[in-house]
Amino acid sequence: MTTDIKVKGPASYFPSIEKNYGKPVAHWFEVLDSVQDKKHMEQVAFLKTEHKIGHGHANALVAYHKARRKA
Repeated sequence: MTTDIKVKGPASYFPSIEKNYGKPVAHWFEVLDSVQDKKHMEQVAFLKTEHKIGHGHANALVAYHKARRKA
């Protein structure tokens, strides 16, 4: 029996992010570490303006990274 695990939430964007921006998500988490003192939407704006990442992708990266840091 094969079980297909459906990735949900912010992580579901990761394959598309890696394909569109040419870097692994680990790279973007390191980038976010450099602005970890900023609020969620400030980090999203940073990724959008400084790295030309779309809003949905930026929001997914920030949400996942912040949740992982709290865990």
